[in-house]
Amino acid sequence: MTELVPEPRSVAAATGEVRLTAHSRLHAGTGTESVGHWLSTALRQATGLPLREARDRDDAAGDGIGLRLGPALGPEEYRLVSDGNGVLIEGGGAAGVFWGAQTLRQLLGPDAYRRAPLDRDRAWTVPYLTVEDAPRFRWRGLMLDVARHFMPKEGVLRYLDLMAAHKLNVFHFHLTDDQGWRIEIKRHPRLTGTGSWRARTKTGHRASPLWEDKPHGGYYTQDDIREIVAYAAERHITVVPEIDVPGHSQAAIAAYPELGNTDVIDTTALSVWDTWGINPNVLAPTDNTLRFYEGVFEEVLGLFPSEFVHVGGDECPKDQWRSSETAQARIRELGLADEDALQSWFIGHFDTWLAERGRRLIGWDEILEGGLAEGAAVSSWRGYAGGIAAARAGHDVVMCPEQQVYLDHRQDPGPDEPVPIGWVRTLEDVYRFEPVPPELTPEEARHVLGTQANLWTEVMEDHARVDYQAFPRLVAFAEVAWSALPAPAERDFAGFERRMAAHYRRLDALGVAYRPPTGPLPWQQRPGVLGRPIDGPPPVR
Repeated sequence: MTELVPEPRSVAAATGEVRLTAHSRLHAGTGTESVGHWLSTALRQATGLPLREARDRDDAAGDGIGLRLGPALGPEEYRLVSDGNGVLIEGGGAAGVFWGAQTLRQLLGPDAYRRAPLDRDRAWTVPYLTVEDAPRFRWRGLMLDVARHFMPKEGVLRYLDLMAAHKLNVFHFHLTDDQGWRIEIKRHPRLTGTGSWRARTKTGHRASPLWEDKPHGGYYTQDDIREIVAYAAERHITVVPEIDVPGHSQAAIAAYPELGNTDVIDTTALSVWDTWGINPNVLAPTDNTLRFYEGVFEEVLGLFPSEFVHVGGDECPKDQWRSSETAQARIRELGLADEDALQSWFIGHFDTWLAERGRRLIGWDEILEGGLAEGAAVSSWRGYAGGIAAARAGHDVVMCPEQQVYLDHRQDPGPDEPVPIGWVRTLEDVYRFEPVPPELTPEEARHVLGTQANLWTEVMEDHARVDYQAFPRLVAFAEVAWSALPAPAERDFAGFERRMAAHYRRLDALGVAYRPPTGPLPWQQRPGVLGRPIDGPPPVR
C-alpha cells in the first residue's frame, strides 16, 4: 500500500515489513507528544492494538513506532523509515512529524481510517521503505462557506480531519454573508439572534423557480469556535476567519439596520437574504459602522490566533454610495477620487487596525481597486491577474482562481451532473492547475504564499453535497499544493489516477460521499434543479 497522496518527494523501497502486534509500543520524543497522542488514538480505534507508551526509542524498536524531532529538517519536512528497528518518523517540527504520521496511516491500508477494527486478528504491516518529504507551499488551504448553508460543528470537525489526511494546513472559515451570520458576538447579540437564520432558501441557481419554504440557520457559539480552533491546532491546521466588509453584509444590516445606507433605503425592511448573487445592500462608510466592526473584530481576535484575518472586500456594488449623501460627504471629507477609493479607505482602516494588534489583513482581489492597503495580502479569485499585480507590488498572495479551483463548479458536462454551476473542472483539470504564474520573476514569485481551493455552498444543502463537490478533486488539489510537480502539461495524471484507485478505498473507509469516476450515483443527482453552467474552457487569466 505505497500508493501515497500527495506524492512524496522520494520513496525508497526495501524488502521486508514491520508487523505491528499487541506487543508493539509507541514512543513520542520531546516535542512530539501531541502527535503521539493523535496517532495512538487513531490507530487504536482502527486496529484494536493497544500501542502502549514506550519508555524510550529502544523500548519501541523492532515492531514499534518512534516519533522524534530532527533539527536538520525543515518545520514541515519529515523522514519516515521502516526497517528492522521498527518505524521511525522524524520531523523538523511537530507539524512535520504529524504529516509523517499521516503517511504512516496510508501505508497501513484503507482500514486504518476506520473507527473500529473489522478483524482483531488481522495483520497490520508497514513495508520496509524510506520516505523523505516536504511541502512546496506554506499555505495549503481550503475555504468552506458556512454562511450560505450552515454546517454544524461536527461537520466542520470532520472536514478538519479530511484536510489533515491530505496534508492541507489552512482552513479559511467563511463565517458571514448576506444569507447568514454564523459566529456569536457577545456585544452584538442580534447578529446571531436575527442574522443567523432566514425564512426560506432558493433551491438551485438564483434563476431557479424552486424554493425550500422552511427556515434555515445556525451559528457557532464562542465555545464552539474555541473547540474548532483547538481541534485544528492539534492537526497543525490554522483557522483563518472571514468577516465580510463592506459588501456581502445584508445579514448584519438586517440585525442592525443602522449599519446600512439609511439615507438611500429603508434598512429596517431588510431581512436575511434568501437567494444568491451580488447584493446591493452594503455597509455605510460611517464612524458608527467602523466602531461596530472594530468591536466584532476584537472578539474575533480573541478566538482566532491566526496571523491573517480575512475581511472579504469582494463584490461590493457602489450604487448606494453614489446615491448616499453620507457616503459622498465622506468622499469629500477624505479627499478621495471616487467610490472605489472609498472602499480602499474602508479596507485600509481595518488593515491599520489589525496591524496595530499584530495581525495581517487578507482580502479578495477587489481590495486592489482604488489602491491596495499597505501590508494587506490578496486572495486572487477572479483569475491570476489580481495575484500577479499584487505580487509585483510586493504584496503576499494566495492563488485561488475561480476558473481553476472553485470546487462548486461542475465536474463533468454530462446531463446528470447535479445543479451544474460554472465551467467544467475535471479531476485532471485540477491536477494540472499551477499556482505560480509564469509571468512572475523569482523574486515576485516568493510572494505567492500558496494556494487554496474554495467551496461555496449556495447549492450545497448538506455535507453529502459538499463531499460530492470536494472529492476527489480536493485530493488532486492537495497534491498540487504539497508536491513539487513538473509543469502542468508534463504531470503524470495516469500515475495519479493509479494512486487514486487505492485512495478511493481510504475515502470509502472515511465515509466520504465523493463523485465516482463513472459519474454521479442516482441519489447524488438533482434532476430538475436549475444550475448555471458556462460552456467552453475557462479563461486562463
